Order: sequence, then structure tokens, then C-alpha cells
Amino acid sequence: MNLHALRIFHTVAEVGSVTRAADRLCISQPAVTAQIRKLERELEVELLSPQGRGITLTEVGRMLADRASQLFAMEEDIELQVTSYRHGRRGVLRVAATYLPANFLLPHLIASYKQEYLDVDIRISTVNSRDAIAMLREYEVDIAFIGGEQLDDPALHREDWFEDACWFVVPQGHPMAGAEVSFAQMMREPFVMREQGSGMRERLLTYCQMYHVTPPTIAVEMNGSQESIRAVMAGCGAMFVSSLEVREEIERGRLAQVKVPEIEAGNPISIYTRANEASPVTARNLISRLKNENVLAKFKYGVLW
Repeated sequence: MNLHALRIFHTVAEVGSVTRAADRLCISQPAVTAQIRKLERELEVELLSPQGRGITLTEVGRMLADRASQLFAMEEDIELQVTSYRHGRRGVLRVAATYLPANFLLPHLIASYKQEYLDVDIRISTVNSRDAIAMLREYEVDIAFIGGEQLDDPALHREDWFEDACWFVVPQGHPMAGAEVSFAQMMREPFVMREQGSGMRERLLTYCQMYHVTPPTIAVEMNGSQESIRAVMAGCGAMFVSSLEVREEIERGRLAQVKVPEIEAGNPISIYTRANEASPVTARNLISRLKNENVLAKFKYGVLW
């Protein structure tokens, strides 16, 4: 079927006049008539019949006009849907993230993103850094947020996002709560330690080697981050930990920071995408959103959403 002719017929049926249809379509009246006659010959039916000085639709003409309205409404809907996908307002955004960004940064960012991109289906996988990189390389995710390690991979592009501070913390009411002490003094406290191989544990032991200080006594060793923090709050010992993990407990008065001037440790959180190719527009919109939201400043100055 000649869709161009069908569209012209649909316009005639909509406005009820060949003359008005010609004006709307910015073509001549004879051209409108010629296209309708062409459509009638193709379909072997009569679509219009004269009525006084005007025209009326035949029975088959009314049926065709109704179906044409549905067809062109669907065409318009398809165009709107495609435009939504093209601008990243629809689709799927697949994200891999390690523990810190997944739990402390992304929830607020995603909530803000969804206010504008309500119809984007977001799927977040919380994994370790190696798995996040593998998922990104294998096209299982579109973007990865990785904390703690800065991994160099020629197939990937890394962009620094956030520098999380590392703090020494003790229970509220501890003699060192809010105090400033030397690293050697801090290491004389019993510590709640994460399991062997933990990034924070390894970093603390590295500082002990650098400053020639005896490592602290391990009062309790625990596998989980939140479990370790609760052990500190219960009075089991001090801890070296990400500020993101304990900031809320400090604000609630359950933990206190101990300032150790010799140790100014940072825990970088970076954004990874595939190199040498454009990320899906949904991922690009998320990156744009996190930059506009000024996440760095909000956390740097202690402002939580």
C-alpha cells in the first residue's frame, strides 16, 4: 500500500475537505485528488463520494480512515519511543560497583538520576573490583564504580571520582575520642581488624613498616565490615576504616574519630568505562548527573543527603 497516498487520504478524512487538506499539507488540491484516486485504484475501492459541494467517506473509506488513524498514531508512538531511547530516557543501565560506592555513594546518585530518567531500568551488581572489571570487559555491564584499587587496563578508561578518607575510630567515651595522637600512640591501642587480605588491614600494616612502629594487638578479627564497626562501638578496640562507612555513626555519637596527623590516607573511588568506544547514552547521562550533583563537595564537607 502506498503510505504517502494513505497519509494524504487520512488528512482529507480528518479535516473533511480536499481543499483544507491541501492547505494543511502545503500541496495543490489537484495533487491531493490525484493521490486519493491512485490509492483507490490500488485498493480497487471507492473511498470518497461527492456530497453537495463537498465530499463524504464511503463505508470502506470510514474503515480505512479509522485504521489509518491507528497506524499513524502507532507510528508517532514508535518515533517517541525511539527518541526516548536515543536520549537515554528509556532502556537498561547496567552497573557494577564495589562495596563502598554501592552502599554509600550510588544510592543517592541513582535516586537523583531516576527523578529525570524514570523509565530507565537500573541494574546494580555489587562485586569485588576484579569481577567488576571482568564484567565491564565482557559487556555484562555498561559502567563500573571501583573503590580502593586503581586498576590499569588498556581496554578500559578510568576517571577519578571521589577520594574517601581513611580514619582511626574508637567508641564514644574512649580517652582518645576526638583527640590528636601520634601514630605510635595509636598503635598501642588494641584493634578490631578485618580478615587477612583486607585492603584496610594491609594498608595499616604497611604504615607500621614505613614508620617502624610495632603493629597493634589484634583484639578481634572479623570478616565483615559492618560487623567490625559494631565491635568497635561495643568497646572491643579501635579501627582503621573508610570514613564513608563510619561517618553516620560518628554523627550519631556512637563512634569518635581520633586524629593522627602522620597518616593522611585516601581511598580512591574511580569510574571505569570501556576505552575507545562510546558508552551507552544511559551511562553517559549517569556520569553527567554525578558531576552536576557535586557529590565530591557534599561528602568532603560532611553533608549527607
